[in-house]
Amino acid sequence: MEKEKLALHETLDTHEILNFKTVCLLRSKLMQGLCFDNELKALMEKDVQQSIKDINELLVFYKENPLIQ
Repeated sequence: MEKEKLALHETLDTHEILNFKTVCLLRSKLMQGLCFDNELKALMEKDVQQSIKDINELLVFYKENPLIQ
């Protein structure tokens, strides 16, 4: 059975979500260096780890799309 592929609009939506998650990841990483509150730093680190997980999950769908290659 052939794997289901993303449609064009789904690919574009995935691209937008990946861009958004990447910006969130970068912002959280940057703010960790500027923050002095350990509790807030821990929350930002949790956000960083979750963003990395989310990005990796989305990349699986994005890379398999023949429109990208």
